[in-house]
Amino acid sequence: MSLRSIHLRKLLKILFSPENKQTAALRSDIRDEIAREAEGSSGGGDFYASFWSDAKAHAIGVSDLHRSIEERIAANAGREGLYPRLRDGFLLWWNEGRRFTNAPFHPGSTQKARFLFPGVNDAIVKVEGVLSLRDGNGIEHYVYPYFSPEPVLTESAARLGLWLLTSSLPGLPPEEIRILDVIRGATYSVDRYPLRGNEEEEFRSLYVAALDRWDKLRREYG
Repeated sequence: MSLRSIHLRKLLKILFSPENKQTAALRSDIRDEIAREAEGSSGGGDFYASFWSDAKAHAIGVSDLHRSIEERIAANAGREGLYPRLRDGFLLWWNEGRRFTNAPFHPGSTQKARFLFPGVNDAIVKVEGVLSLRDGNGIEHYVYPYFSPEPVLTESAARLGLWLLTSSLPGLPPEEIRILDVIRGATYSVDRYPLRGNEEEEFRSLYVAALDRWDKLRREYG
């Protein structure tokens, strides 16, 4: 059951989608799960992975994101709709931050986790793809991407995401963790959006409700 082993960004997208779109997303997930089971496959590639790889390279000065995206689109026209929006949103955020320093950034430490969600049997939320950057003062910054065009990442969704990130990566200073809504070029952090203390309970309630809907919909497929 893939909803029980899911990337944080995909889970936030599903949990905060309107009911009709959540149902569509769950049905799509179920069909993918059935196909994987039939094929004995672990699944296909991530549409966003190559973009994020290019964005990381841009951040450390290895390549230029405009050129990288042009090359990606030339190789696969299916990316021409969304990749420019991701590029422009990322650069909106990145260039704003770069106004305050000319010093180069360097790759930081690799960060990832498999978070066993408390109180939800067998549920694992995966945290991967963190952009870790070390600035000129040796301070590391950690940026977790949210890629989806819809729904927009809301303050409520961001708080739940920040709670899970700080809980699953306890060795990191919470004040250096960000969630980036890539297309909007907007970041969320605990200093601007302080946790209220009820995030685990709120997250669990939404997650369990989505799992119950998943189970009910799955039975329709036999």
